[in-house]
Amino acid sequence: MAAVTIYWRAMCGYCEVLKRELDGRGVDYDTVDIWADRDQADVVRKATGGDEIVPTVRIGGRFFVNPSADEVEEAAAA
Repeated sequence: MAAVTIYWRAMCGYCEVLKRELDGRGVDYDTVDIWADRDQADVVRKATGGDEIVPTVRIGGRFFVNPSADEVEEAAAA
């Protein structure tokens, strides 16, 4: 399974839902708080065309903006 990184920030309901769904499926992931790590916020802006859209998920070398748990699980398994 490919490495999964979720870029998130506090008070992001979509981020919490995604993490909870992935936890329920047993999908391992790392998290990066883009408000605590501004260099990583730059990574998100580059991946999203200039915005700090979260959740943004990196799987291997690909980025997914606000993906469903199904999309994350499928991409990580590929």
